[in-house]
Amino acid sequence: MSFFIRRSSEKRTSKSKLKKPTGPAGKKDVGLRYARKRKAWDEEIDSESEVDSDEATETRKAELVSSDEEAETAQEKKLRLTKQYLAQLEASEADREDEDGGTRDAISHRLKQDQLELAGKLQREVADLLEFPDSTQLRELRGHRLPVTCIVISPDSKHIFSGSKDCSLIKWCAETGKKLKVIPGGKKGTEKTHVGHTAHILSLAISTDGKFLASGDRNNIIHIWDPNSMESISTLTGHRDAVSGLAFRKGSHQLFSASHDRSVKVWNLDEMAYVETLFGHQDCLTGVDSLTRDRAVTSGGRDRTVRVWKIIEESQLIFNGHVGCGSIDCVSLINESTFVTGADDNSVSLWSVNKKKPLTTVKQAHKTETGGYQENWISAVVSLQNTDVVVSAGSRDGAIRFWKCGAEFKSLTCIASIPVKGFVNSLQFSGDGRMLVGGVGQEHRLGRWWRDKTARNSIVIIPIMKKS
Repeated sequence: MSFFIRRSSEKRTSKSKLKKPTGPAGKKDVGLRYARKRKAWDEEIDSESEVDSDEATETRKAELVSSDEEAETAQEKKLRLTKQYLAQLEASEADREDEDGGTRDAISHRLKQDQLELAGKLQREVADLLEFPDSTQLRELRGHRLPVTCIVISPDSKHIFSGSKDCSLIKWCAETGKKLKVIPGGKKGTEKTHVGHTAHILSLAISTDGKFLASGDRNNIIHIWDPNSMESISTLTGHRDAVSGLAFRKGSHQLFSASHDRSVKVWNLDEMAYVETLFGHQDCLTGVDSLTRDRAVTSGGRDRTVRVWKIIEESQLIFNGHVGCGSIDCVSLINESTFVTGADDNSVSLWSVNKKKPLTTVKQAHKTETGGYQENWISAVVSLQNTDVVVSAGSRDGAIRFWKCGAEFKSLTCIASIPVKGFVNSLQFSGDGRMLVGGVGQEHRLGRWWRDKTARNSIVIIPIMKKS
C-alpha cells in the first residue's frame, strides 16, 4: 500500500474515534461551557480596558471608513477624487483676482489652464512684466572646490542641491544661503565602500513630490537620495559611460537618464528597477528633459539631432539641427509641444514637435566684450515653463541672457543680460518663478578646453521680480 494512502487512512481512522456530543444533552453541555467561559472573561476585564475603550471605538470607526473606501465602486472613487480636486482649486484660487478687480471663476479658469498645459498650448505672457536685478543684487554661494556642473531646486523652492567636479553633493538653504548637508566626494577606487560619488557629478534631478533626488556621474553610476535627510536610498547601474543628464517625469517617479553611451534608460523608482533602454542617437547625449506626458526629449551632441521619445507608442521624433551647427549641447522643454536648444555655434533655437526644422534660430546669441562669438558655446538653456521666457548662458562670454518668445514661438528677443564671471554650466528656475539659479565654474562641465582663473566656483542666485 502506498505511503500517502496509508497516512490518509490513518487520519480518517483517528478522526472517527473522536466522540462528539450528540443529542439535546450534548448541545446543552456545549452551551453551558460557553456561558461559563463568557462569564469568567467578563469578570477578568480590568480598568485599563475601560480606559482604552474610546481608542478602540475610534479604531473601529477608522476600520469602517477604510472598508467603505474599499467597497466603493470605480465611479464613486472618481467622484470623490473629483470633489477633492475641485475643493483644492477653490482654495488655491480664492484670493486671486482678475486685472479688472473682479473675482474670477476659479474652477473654470484653472481647468482651462490645465487643459492648455496638457495640450502643450499654454503660453503665459509674463516677459514684459518682469524686473531684472543688477549685479549688486545677486547672491553667491560658495562651497565647492571645483566647478559646479549641475543644480536643482526643491519643489517648495526652499532648498538648492548642487553637484561639482570635486565629486561632492551639497544641500543649501535658498533663503539663508547656508550649507545644510554635504556629501563629500570619495577617492578613485573606493566606489564599493564610499557613500557618494567618486567621479565628476554631471547631472541632478528631483521628483516633483520631493521624495527622490537622483545624481549621475562619470563612473556610469546613478545614486538615489532622500532629499530631506540626504541619506542614500539606492544605486542604479547599467550605463556603460558617463551619465550626462537626468530628468523625472512630472508627477511621477519615472526617471530618464541620458548617457555618453548613446542611450536613454527608463527607471521606475517606486520599485528601484530598470524598465527599458532607448536607442537611436549616434553620438554622446548631452541633455534630457521631461514634463507630464510619458515622453522625453534629448539632445544628441555631435549627431546634430534632438529626439522626442514617445514611450507608450515606442517611437521617436527626430529633429535635425540647422546648417553650420556642430553640436547640440543642451535642451529644455517650454511646454509639451515646444522646446529650446543651445548649440556650440553660439545659437539658440526654438522648436515645435510638429515641425522638423526650428521655428526660429538666433545666431551669435552671446558675444564677448570684444565682439567675438566663435568660442561662446551655449552651455545651458532653461525655460520658465508655459510662459514666453527663455534663458541661455554662453560658455565664455560671462553672461546670462533672458529672451522673450514671440507669438507662436516664432521669434526670440533679448530683454536682459546679467553679467556673471565664469562658465555657467547649469540653469534652473524655482517652481514659483521667483528666482533663477546658476551653477558657475572656472571650466566647462564636460571638459577643460578653457579655464578662467579669475572666476569663482559657486552658485549664483538671481531674484526675479514683477514690475510694480
